[in-house]
Amino acid sequence: MTETGYPQKQGLYDPQHEHDACGFGFVVDVKGRPSHDIVSKALTVLVNLEHRGAVGAEKNTGDGAGILLQLPQAFLRAEAEKLGITLPQKPGHWAVGMVFLPPGEDGRSACTRIFEEVVREEGQTFLGWRDVPTDNSTLGPTAKGSQPVIRQIFVGRGTNCPDAMSFERKLYVIRRLVEKKVSRSAIPGRTHFYVPSLSYKTIVYKGMLNAPQLREFYLDLANPQVVSAIGMVHSRFSTNTFPSWSRAHPYRYISHNGEINTLRGNINWMHARQSMMSSSLFGDDLQKILTVVDTEGSDSGMFDNVLELLTLAGRELPHAMMMMVPEPWNRHESMSAAKKAFYEFHSCLMEPWDGPASIAFTDGIRVGAVLDRNGLRPSRYYVTKDGLVVMASEVGVLDIPPDQVQQKGRLQPGRMFLVDTSEGRIVSDDDLKERIAKQHPYREWLDRYAVPLRHLGKPPRVHEPAHETVLRRQEVFGYTEEDVKLLITPMATDGTEPIGSMGTDTPLAVLSDKPQPLFAYFKQLFAQVTNPPVDAIREEIIMAVETAVGPEGNLLEPSPEACRQLSLPTPVLRNEELEKIRHCDGGQASRGLKAITLPILFRASGGGAALRKALEDLRFKASECIAEGYNVIVLSDRGHDADDAPIPSLLAVAAVHHHLIREGTRTRIGLVLESGEPREVHHFALLVGYGASAVNPYLAFETIHDLVNLGLIPGSAEDAEKKYVKAVNKGIVKVISKMGISTIQSYH
Repeated sequence: MTETGYPQKQGLYDPQHEHDACGFGFVVDVKGRPSHDIVSKALTVLVNLEHRGAVGAEKNTGDGAGILLQLPQAFLRAEAEKLGITLPQKPGHWAVGMVFLPPGEDGRSACTRIFEEVVREEGQTFLGWRDVPTDNSTLGPTAKGSQPVIRQIFVGRGTNCPDAMSFERKLYVIRRLVEKKVSRSAIPGRTHFYVPSLSYKTIVYKGMLNAPQLREFYLDLANPQVVSAIGMVHSRFSTNTFPSWSRAHPYRYISHNGEINTLRGNINWMHARQSMMSSSLFGDDLQKILTVVDTEGSDSGMFDNVLELLTLAGRELPHAMMMMVPEPWNRHESMSAAKKAFYEFHSCLMEPWDGPASIAFTDGIRVGAVLDRNGLRPSRYYVTKDGLVVMASEVGVLDIPPDQVQQKGRLQPGRMFLVDTSEGRIVSDDDLKERIAKQHPYREWLDRYAVPLRHLGKPPRVHEPAHETVLRRQEVFGYTEEDVKLLITPMATDGTEPIGSMGTDTPLAVLSDKPQPLFAYFKQLFAQVTNPPVDAIREEIIMAVETAVGPEGNLLEPSPEACRQLSLPTPVLRNEELEKIRHCDGGQASRGLKAITLPILFRASGGGAALRKALEDLRFKASECIAEGYNVIVLSDRGHDADDAPIPSLLAVAAVHHHLIREGTRTRIGLVLESGEPREVHHFALLVGYGASAVNPYLAFETIHDLVNLGLIPGSAEDAEKKYVKAVNKGIVKVISKMGISTIQSYH
C-alpha cells in the first residue's frame, strides 16, 4: 500500500486514474432563510440517490457520502459554550474547521499541535477543539478500519484580517500550510489527516459512508438547531477505483458527477503557471499555498483546488466556473459578441477542464450547477411556489406535491443554473453570463493584443519542396511504402484519414527487431467505462480544433496583454504559415511576439551519448532564449545531413516542454515543431499531447508535391496539402473524442 492508503501502481491499476461517477443534488431556500427543514430535505435527497453511489463487498461500507451546509452558527456557539469556548457574536469573526485526524494518540496530538501553531503564526486566534459526536455502529469493517478521529477546530479572526473575505483567504493559507507540514512529516498515521472544510461560511460533514449512514453517523445532523438555507449532498461511485474518507464529496466548493478526461494536462499546466502567479489580495501569502493542486486527490478534488484559488483570488464563483467549464463558443452562431469575447480571452489563460461533468458548486451564499459542453450527465431541477429549489442527478429525489411546483427543467449543455440567496432570486444563465462578460472590454483587448495568423504579413521567403531530395529525406525519417501509398495519398486525395481494420498483426514496437519511430511505442487511450466517447460528427458544434501559440499571463490577475498570443485555426501548419510565425520579430505587426528557431539535431557518429548531450544543450538553449525575451520557439530538424541526424521529434518536444515546466518558465513561450518525421494522425496527436502547440510536417508536404507531379494525386499540390491538413484535423478530433475530450486545447 502507498502512503495514501491506496495500492501501489500495478497491472492495469494506477492511483492517478482515481475518478468519480456519482449522484449529487442540492436543496436551497431562494430567500436565504436557514432552517433544519432544508438540512432534513437535503439528507432525504441523498438517501433517494443511494442507487447512484456504490458499496463494496460489505454492503455497509460505502464509497462515500456527504453534505455541505451553511455554518449553523447558533448551534456551534451553544456547543462551544458547553466546552468553555466563547465564540464571537458577529458572523465572519470566527470560523470552524472539520478535521480528520489519525486514530493514534501520538499522531493526533502532533497534528493538532501543528494546526494550533500555524493558526497563531498566521495572526489568528486559536479558540479550541470540539469532538464531533459520531456513531459508527452501522459501518462495515473496512470503513471502521480506516475511520479517522473527527474533530472541529474553532478559529477567531485576527487583527491582520480587516474583513470576512480576507479572513477566508487567511483560513485557506492556514489549511495549506498545515497540510504541507503534516504530509512532509513522519507523524504516525499522517495519511488520515485531512481538512474537509475550514471556513466562516460553510461546513462539510462527509466520510466513507453510504447515503443512509450519513445521518446516523454524524449525530449533529439530527439536531434541530443545525440550520442552513443551503444543503448540497453527494453519493459517490468511485469508478474502477478505491473509496476513502477524504475522497468523499462534497469538497469545499463542489460536488461532481462525471470525469475530467484532460486531468493530466490540466495539472501540468497549473504547475507551469504557478511561477507567473501574483495576487494583490494574497500578497506574500501566495507562496505559502503553492503548489495549488493536491495530486493525491481525485479528479474532482483537483478541480476543487483550482476553483478555490480562482475564487479566493478575487473572481466571482460563477466567473471561475465559466473559465474552467466554458461553453462551446467557437462555432456558436447565436452567442452574443460579449460572451464570445469573454471565452476567447480566457482561453488564453486556461484550457477547459474537459470531460463529461455535471458540477454543483456553492460559496455558502450562492449555489448552482453547470453542465459541460457534452451534456452527458443529467441535472434536473424543481422550483416550488414557496421558494424552494431542488436540483439533482434525476427527478423524484424529493416528494413535492404537483400543485406546489412552479417551474421545472433540466440543465442544458454548457449552461449554468444559479440561486443567489443574498439577492433572493434565481439568476438566469443569460443574465449571469452577460453581466460577467461585460465587466471588462474583452473584445477591445483581443483586438489590440491577440494575433490571428491570417493577419501576419507574407513572409519574405518560403521553403519550396526539394524534389531531388524527397527520397533521401524519406529514408532519413523512416518512411515506408505503406506510409506513402496507404496513408498520405488517401489523406491528400480525399481529405479523410484512411479506414483500416481494427485488428492488426503489427508486432509491438518494443518486441520488434526492426527500427521503429518513437511514436510506435505509444498507444491510444480510450474513454472509461462510464464515460462515453463524443460523437464528433453529429456534435461538431462542441468540438474545437483551434489552438494558440505564445506566452500566458498571470492567471490570478490577468492584464489586457494576457491575450497576446497567435491564434491558429488548426495545429497543423503549412510551410507558408510556419514562415509567418518564424518571422515574428517582436515588432508592431506581430504585437510583441518574437520567434527563434532552434535545431533539433545530434552528431550521428556519437550514438546515444551524443543524443543525450544534444537534448541537454537543447534544454539549455530554450531557457536561454526565454531569458533573452523570445516568446515563440520553433524546434526544427531541417538542417539534418550526413553528419547530423534529427532528434526524434517527440523526444525533442517532450524534453523541452517538461524541462520548462520544471524550471517554471513553460508559460512564457509557445512551442512549434518543424519536422519531417510526423506523417500520420497518431504522430500529430502525440506531439500535441506532449507539448507542441503547432506542427509543420514539411516532408509530408514534399511527398504530396512529388505525388502530384507523378500524377498519383489529382488536382493541384495546394489543394492536396489542404486536404491533408483537413484529414489530420479530423483524425485528431477522432482521437480526442474517443477519450471524451472536445477541444484540442484541452488535449494539448
